[in-house]
Amino acid sequence: MPAGVPRQAGSRAGRVRTWVPEGPLDLGLVLGPLRRGPGDPTFRAMPDGSVWRASLTPAGAGTLRISVASGSGAVRGEAWGPGAEWLLEQMPEMLGAADDPAAFEPRHRLVAMARHRRPGLRLTRTGLVLESLIPSVLEQKVTTDEAYRAWRLLVRKFGEPAPGPAAGGRLWVMPAPRTWALIPSWEWHRAGVDNKRASTILRAVRVAARLEEAVRMEPCAAQERLEVVPGIGPWTSAEVVQRSHGAADAVTVGDLHLPRIVGWALAGDRSADDSVMLELLEPYAGQRHRAARLILLSGRVPPRRAPRMPVGDIGRL
Repeated sequence: MPAGVPRQAGSRAGRVRTWVPEGPLDLGLVLGPLRRGPGDPTFRAMPDGSVWRASLTPAGAGTLRISVASGSGAVRGEAWGPGAEWLLEQMPEMLGAADDPAAFEPRHRLVAMARHRRPGLRLTRTGLVLESLIPSVLEQKVTTDEAYRAWRLLVRKFGEPAPGPAAGGRLWVMPAPRTWALIPSWEWHRAGVDNKRASTILRAVRVAARLEEAVRMEPCAAQERLEVVPGIGPWTSAEVVQRSHGAADAVTVGDLHLPRIVGWALAGDRSADDSVMLELLEPYAGQRHRAARLILLSGRVPPRRAPRMPVGDIGRL
């Protein structure tokens, strides 16, 4: 079996689109924020360098395989399912076509070096809100491992196999809003999701259509609409629009680690809070999210003092 095919379930050719980006493109860097852990059932990065994604689009479930030709840099997208055409239409923006890396001007040597070393970084714009909102809510106030486990269990149990060659248990489409709304309380508990996060997701899926409309708004207005839903605050809304809108300035506030990382990288301040982080990122106004990503990619993090956040499992209580 070819390395670029997760699992064969009927070798049906999909719809194909070829696109040539302007400048270098690193699939891993661009699409990496869409992956929720190494076991994400909606995302596969293959040994041949291709990336597979399964999405619930406005046209229905779809699977998209993206690969970049060595030498020419041309991107080939192949898609299956009712959402195939939608995914192929969205593919350039998903790969950063609407992003403008040239608008960014480094103000610190560390940031300039990180950009120089990562020329293929572009900000993705998926055009989908709920697929980033639900896993972001699952990540509220817990470790990433706990959130990734919950996402993995819920998608595999209540989602559907992705259409096309990736079907058969290796790639899954996340549940539709109505399906999320019908998940029994004990299944949330079994996945380790407390009542607060589960209730936030249930409130969100009840107004899913209104939230998806936010993709046509400016990022700030989209965040305001998301935050109308109780349980969705600035941290969650920023995490969403970074992915759904490709929002270059949507810096994440309220994060446990990011202020200290930014503070340490730019000022040697390992105790920085949100206010200090925002002050340090002020020279990058309009591009603060990109600056924060480059800082994270630089690998410069403060030495650890405190023990790691304990991992809980309410599913075992």
